[in-house]
Parts: sequence; C-alpha cells; structure tokens
Amino acid sequence: MSERAAGPSVTSRALALLGAFDAEHRRLTLTEMAARADVPLSTAHRLVGELQEWGAVERRPDGAYVVGRRLWDVGLLAPLQSGLREAASPFLSDVHAATRATVHLAVREGTEVLYVDRLMGTASLPIVSRVGSRLPLHCTGVGKVLLAHAPEPVRAAVMDHLPRMTPYTVTQPRILADQLERARRQGYATTAEEMTLGAGSIAVPVLRGGEVVAALGVVVGDTRRGRAGLVAALRVASQGVTRTLERP
Repeated sequence: MSERAAGPSVTSRALALLGAFDAEHRRLTLTEMAARADVPLSTAHRLVGELQEWGAVERRPDGAYVVGRRLWDVGLLAPLQSGLREAASPFLSDVHAATRATVHLAVREGTEVLYVDRLMGTASLPIVSRVGSRLPLHCTGVGKVLLAHAPEPVRAAVMDHLPRMTPYTVTQPRILADQLERARRQGYATTAEEMTLGAGSIAVPVLRGGEVVAALGVVVGDTRRGRAGLVAALRVASQGVTRTLERP
C-alpha cells in the first residue's frame, strides 16, 4: 500500500498540529488545533498530549495551548539564527547602551520579517515585536531593509498585498518601491507610525559575503530627531556583526 493510500502519517499530523499556530493564532484550544490542522479530534487529543509532554506545546490554565519553550529552544539551534544571534549580541548591546532605544535583529522568512533578538529600550513606546514573532515586511524598518534587498519575486509578492496596519502605513506599491530604492541607495530605511501609532524605526542591513542576511534596527518616537547619530550607531554595529560572521 502506498503512503498516499495509507493516509497522513503520525509525523505529518503532529507537524500539522504545530503548524496550526501562526501570528494571528497564538493561543488555540484543542478543538481549534484539530480543525485548523484537519486532524480528527481524537487523534489530536493523543498527539497534543505527546507534544505537551515533550515541551513542544504548553497548556495554559484556561485550557488553551501555546507554543512551548522547548520548540523555540530547538529552533534557535538552526545555523543561521544561532550563529547570527551570537555574532550580533555584543553589538546589539552597544547600540542599546548608546541609544537607550529598543534594538532589533531580524531576518526575512518568506514574505515576513522574523525577529531573532530584541533588547528593550527605556522609553515608553508601543512595541509589538517579540523574539520569534513575524510581522509584515512593508511597514517595519528592518522589514523594509530586508525587502529592499530581497529577490524580485519576493518584492512582487509583497507588493501584491500591502495591508494597512495604521493610517500611516504605505499601501501604494509605487511609493513603497521608491522607498525601497532609497533604502538601497542610502543604506538604511525608516518608518513613521506605519506598524504602530506613536513609534517609528530606523534600520540598516547586515551583510555576509556581500549578501544581506539580516537587519539591525531601533524603535524611537521620532525618526527625525538624532537620525544621523542613530544611523551611525547602527552602521558601526552592522559592520561589527559582518566582521564577526566572516571571521575564519
């Protein structure tokens, strides 16, 4: 009997249950997990119990499930993320100490920006990013940097869907294309209340072997105040990360 005839494997069903979680579904009941994964409820009950025992999911007091810490710990062992975080850590700390702003390290994952590391600033600003969270590329500083240097098919896919997160989000493809061109030319990107009201961001690329592999950014209240100093601090940090990544 072929695998197709035999139906989905236990592994594929367990992975489907984990895949039920996404940025809009961080807490799910067992019934919701089963429905989103298209797995029978009785099977989901058994598999989720095993996933919980291993630490891939955690059950909260209200009965809902969330992604478990052990799954995140395993994900951090991926060569890109683990090596990148280790290389960038001291330089993130330098930027944080110099600016007292929230500092981000992020990479592109498909058509989203994945936040790999974050140091919280002292200013009381709305921060929606968390380590491990994914946000749109078109309305975050680190996202615009990564999008500016992404392959053309990725840029085209993003341009086809530009959701408005705030009244200031850029949703016109032509305007966004101009901003991306400016980001490539100037070496940094900015946003102003495009992801959350009351917060803007400035970001620069991180290179390895001449290719953009990540972005470093800060979140501030007004990107016009002290911009030159913030960009300079980020560039110094980015160059330090690049040197560390390219060290034999």
